Amino acid sequence: MKKLFLAGAAFLALTSLAFADDAALEAKARAIQSRIVTIDTHTDIPTFFATDRYDPGKLNGPPALVDIPRMKSGGLDAVFFIVYVDQTKRDAAGYAEAASEAFAKFAAIHRMTDEQYAKDIGLALTSADIRRIHAEGKRVALIGIENGYAIGRHPELLDIYYGLGARYFGLVHNGHNDIADSAQPQSDLGDKPNDKGGEHGGLSEYGREIVARCNDLGIMVDVSHSAKSTTLDAIAASRVPIIASHSAVYALNPHPRNMSDEEMKALAAKGGVIQIVAFDEYLQPMPKEKKAARGRLAKSLGFTSLDAFFAASPEAKEKFAQGVAEIDKKWPRANVALLADHIDYAVKLIGIDHVGIASDFQGGGGIAGWSNAGETFNVTKELVKRGYTEAEIGKLWGGNLMRVMDAVAAGRKP
Repeated sequence: MKKLFLAGAAFLALTSLAFADDAALEAKARAIQSRIVTIDTHTDIPTFFATDRYDPGKLNGPPALVDIPRMKSGGLDAVFFIVYVDQTKRDAAGYAEAASEAFAKFAAIHRMTDEQYAKDIGLALTSADIRRIHAEGKRVALIGIENGYAIGRHPELLDIYYGLGARYFGLVHNGHNDIADSAQPQSDLGDKPNDKGGEHGGLSEYGREIVARCNDLGIMVDVSHSAKSTTLDAIAASRVPIIASHSAVYALNPHPRNMSDEEMKALAAKGGVIQIVAFDEYLQPMPKEKKAARGRLAKSLGFTSLDAFFAASPEAKEKFAQGVAEIDKKWPRANVALLADHIDYAVKLIGIDHVGIASDFQGGGGIAGWSNAGETFNVTKELVKRGYTEAEIGKLWGGNLMRVMDAVAAGRKP
C-alpha cells in the first residue's frame, strides 16, 4: 500500500510539474506574440468578399477561416489577401474573364480596408505601412496576386495592379501559362508534362519580361506553384530577392508543389524567403483514397470553385464540414508539429533569415491546431517549445518577409 501511495504521489508531482511547464511555455509564447508582427502570406477570398455573404468584420463560420475577429483572437496581425484567378483557355475571352475576376477581388479588399472596416484594418503597401498600422492597434491587409494568367498578354496590367496595391505576383498556378511552366501541368488544358520539357522549359521570353517589370515596379516575384525550372529561371532572372509565398519542403514530402533543396538554396542565395505552408497534402503524403473521397464529397455538393463553396446553402456547408471531419478521422490531417518540422528543415538548410509562414486558408490550407486564423497562436507556441528565440520567431512570422519587401522596393526603376 505504501508503495502504491508513493507511486501515486510521484505521478501527481510529475503531472503538476508538466502543467506548470506548459503554463510557463504558454505565457512565454503569448508574451512573444504580443511583441512581434505576425504575417500570413496567403489567404484566398471569393469574388464577393466584403459583402453580406462574407463579412470580414464578423465572426464567420466555415468555409470562411479568416476574419477580423479571429485575426484578433488568434494574434494574427497581417494577412496577404489573394487576387487569385483560375487557369483556363488562353484566348481573348479567357484573358478578359481573368482580368475581370482580378478587379473584382481588388475592389473587395479595398471595400474592407477603405470603407467597411477602416477603423479595424488598414491596407499596407510597404513594410513601414505594416509597422505603422500595427502600432495603431489595427490589423493589416496586404495584396498578392496568384497566377500570372491575370495579366494575359497585357503586361501593362501589372502597372495597374501595382497601383491597386499588389505587392507580390505569383507567376503560375495549376497549369502552364504564357509566362512560365507550372509545377502541376493540367492535361485537360493540353499541358505538356514537365518530365517532357514542359511548355517553355521554365520561364518563357515573355516571362522574363514580366519578371523584369515586377522588379522595375517593386512587386515581389512569387514562385509558389512554379515548376523547378521556372523557379530557378526566375531566381536567376530577378535582380532582387524573390519569394515562395506558400510552399513546403520536397525532401520531407516529395509533392511537385514543394521546393527542393536546390531551389531553396538558390532562393536563399538571392536573399529570398520560402513561406512554409500549413497545407495537409504538402506537409505529408495524402492517400489516394482520401483525395478521392474529398473529391467525391465536393462534387456531390457542387463545390467546383471557391465562389461556389462560399455561395452554397448553410445546409450544404454543414454537410461538407461533417464529411471532411469523417474523412480526417479516417486519414488524420497534418498538424502544427509537422508544419514546424518543415520549418526546422528549411531553417537548418538555408538559415533563419530565409524562412517564413503561410496558411493558404480558403485555398485548401488548414491543419490540426491551425485550422483558422483564431488558432494562429498555436504555431508560435510550437516554435517556442522547439527552442526558437523571440528574435528568430519574429523573423519567421514576418521579419524576413518585410526585409524582402524592402529590398524589392529599393530595387524599383519606375
